[in-house]
This record gives sequence, structure tokens and C-alpha cells, in this order.
Amino acid sequence: MNKNAILCAIIGFQACALQAADISGPAEPGTEMAAAKTQIQKKDWSTAISTLEKFVKANPNDADGFNLLGYSLRNAKRYPEAIFNYKEALRIDPQHRGAHEYLGVAYVQNKEIAKAKELLVSLEKICGVQCEEYQDLKKTIAKAEKK
Repeated sequence: MNKNAILCAIIGFQACALQAADISGPAEPGTEMAAAKTQIQKKDWSTAISTLEKFVKANPNDADGFNLLGYSLRNAKRYPEAIFNYKEALRIDPQHRGAHEYLGVAYVQNKEIAKAKELLVSLEKICGVQCEEYQDLKKTIAKAEKK
């Protein structure tokens, strides 16, 4: 059984459904982060953005908050703001695998493949070629290059 399946069994389906957004586990109920994770799950990008903007203002050293804000902004097609927030997550935690992956995806969507490839190299150094973030970004880049 892989670690994701075990995690899903332990913490329940809701956290598994949010895994694609690089949500690092359940948040304490009633918190802004818990609300944001629910809003992301519902793809309510504008509400998630509003919630996460408040969260990162109150928690300026929380890399996960900036990463999720970037994720929400990117899904709202607000690419420059998404890129800024991913970079903030990486400033706080230079090893943040999710921020590396999602910044790479944002660069692909912005047609900046060379920058995305730089992040792929960074992910290889951080977690190797078998880690999920590396594999996902590699597939995103390959798909974009076929177009």
C-alpha cells in the first residue's frame, strides 16, 4: 500500500480529494486554512483567494499558505499574482516541493517552458526523479512541448 493510500485511510477522503492542491494534511477545524481547503475542494477560487490573503497576512511565514494562495490564483487565471505567491512560498521554504511544482506549472501556462524546466531540475535535486511533484511537472512540460 503506498503512502498516499495509507494517509487517505488514516485521515479520510476529504484530505485525499485535496491532495492535488498540495495540501499538507487536514487543518484544524474552524480555522482560515480549513475554510480555504474546503473552498479549494469546491473550486471556489475567489473565496479561497480572499480567505488565503487574510491567512498569509496573519501568517507571513507560512509557505503552505502562500503556495495555496498561488494555486488558487493560478486556477483563477491570475498568473502574475500566482507566480509572486509561489515565489514567496519558496522564499520561506526553498525546499517546498509543491511550490516548485506549481510554479513550474504556472510557467508552462505562461509559455515560459525554460523556467519550468529549471524548476524540474530543482525538484530532482530536492526529492529525486521518482517523487510525485517531479513526475507531475515533467508530464506537464512534456504535454506543453507536444503542442
